[in-house]
Amino acid sequence: MAQKFKVTYATMSADNEELQSAYDQAVAKVKAEWFGAEVPMFINGEKVYAAEKFSRYSPINTDWLLCQAQKGTTDHAKQAIAAAREAFPGWKNTPWQERVAIIRNIAEKISDNSLELSAIMIFEVGKNRLEALGEVEETADLLRWYADQMEKNNGYVRTLGKNNPDDPKENNFSVLSPFGVWVVISPFNFPMALSAAPIAAALVTGNTVVFKGSSDTPYDGWKTAELFAEAGLPAGVFNYVSGPGRTVGQELQENPDIDGWTFTGSYDVGMTVVKTAATGRYPRPAIIEMGGKNPTIVSKTADTTKAATGVMRAAFGLDGQKCSACSRVYVQEEVYDEFKAKLAQITAAIKIGDPTRRDVFMGTVVNKNAYQDYQRFMDKARADGTVLVGGNVLTEGDMAKGYFVEPAIVEGLPEDHELVKTELFLPILHLAKVKTLDEAMAKANDTDFGLTAGFFGEDKAEVDWFFNNIQAGTTYSNRAAGATTGAWPGVQAFGGWKGSGSSGKGIGGYYTLPLYLHEQSRTLIG
Repeated sequence: MAQKFKVTYATMSADNEELQSAYDQAVAKVKAEWFGAEVPMFINGEKVYAAEKFSRYSPINTDWLLCQAQKGTTDHAKQAIAAAREAFPGWKNTPWQERVAIIRNIAEKISDNSLELSAIMIFEVGKNRLEALGEVEETADLLRWYADQMEKNNGYVRTLGKNNPDDPKENNFSVLSPFGVWVVISPFNFPMALSAAPIAAALVTGNTVVFKGSSDTPYDGWKTAELFAEAGLPAGVFNYVSGPGRTVGQELQENPDIDGWTFTGSYDVGMTVVKTAATGRYPRPAIIEMGGKNPTIVSKTADTTKAATGVMRAAFGLDGQKCSACSRVYVQEEVYDEFKAKLAQITAAIKIGDPTRRDVFMGTVVNKNAYQDYQRFMDKARADGTVLVGGNVLTEGDMAKGYFVEPAIVEGLPEDHELVKTELFLPILHLAKVKTLDEAMAKANDTDFGLTAGFFGEDKAEVDWFFNNIQAGTTYSNRAAGATTGAWPGVQAFGGWKGSGSSGKGIGGYYTLPLYLHEQSRTLIG
């Protein structure tokens, strides 16, 4: 179905019967026709099957077998890297215009199949309809953005100065060239956008790719890989492997024939990749995004209804399983009680349930480990603070066989508490009262992370002060659609400072593609 109603992360609702009816049909089709499939790997232009498999069941109902995936080995990873290495010279020398055309065609295919792609994402990740469709739409727009940027920058070949008085025949150029074999390792929470986008960025700039998705999302990993596998790329240009992080993932981190990485995931693993990139015969590029502990500051001048809406959506969308999720809120004491009451009211009213349904806002956490972590963290919240809203697992009726939890708001925790300092990746929000904005800023910045941050206040000087002082790469003011969430390609560049990122540049912005290229200065005489 051609989309007449475009969904982004800022879409507050989608009361569009044509869209929702088509969505119903896609959900039914995926459940009836896609469940239980065996999904392959893809190496050197061929589908590859391993001796061992692993099963992925839905977090909505753990009786639902989504797929059987391949438990790849170290040898599979080595084969994929070798294939990418062999294919690199030919792909590097393919005109950038041809690479751009391929990426644009993939973007159109994503849009043409957006409902089915988002439906399998709902079943595998547990995110709601708008979140899933928003991700698929974002993926297509990221690919279009990168294709456009390659084109607008003329393949990143630019003329430099010609003003050499000693030799007027001298001509100088800056040429950005690909590095070689690029590894993309992506997380479960955005299994298409955070996979397809860096794959496309690497490919359109002339690198070859080895891709590994999360073991929590092997179906989404394959459906993403399939888009590139069927795009007409030469053998070896794109490769996909799946399997355990301790074998396949380890090889993709340590193999000396890798020229660069894009990794999205935990701080500990991300820092390991950065350290690996700095060792060996010479340093190699690593584009690393490592999460956040994202704050929102609410001024006494804020519209508290707008602030409560923005915080709720940012804290509890996708069950808090976003690196950009709001997890800490610092509110000036003059409006603290008013804000708290509004936030508690709308949070308690959140519809939780089967995320394939139209009216559900919160689906499930991704797996049993997250479900158990939630319970453990809530025990600590009750012991050391006050739980204002939620905090329980849900096990009645249709939720009996899934990983359903309530959104939780907690106050009274000390600032050095584990729940305040650690990225939980769960729908648990820390709420605190402050006297001044300076106090709020000091607490907001007192973290090793610096990914996203939000501010609510109606005084322009305060907004300017926030942007000038907050230590975060992706920032918002007065955004009811999401206090700290919702970046869109070509609209907001998404990237982090401090322990949230390694490159200093965001994705979906003007400076993303040059991260996949190194510069050569060329001087020609005559």
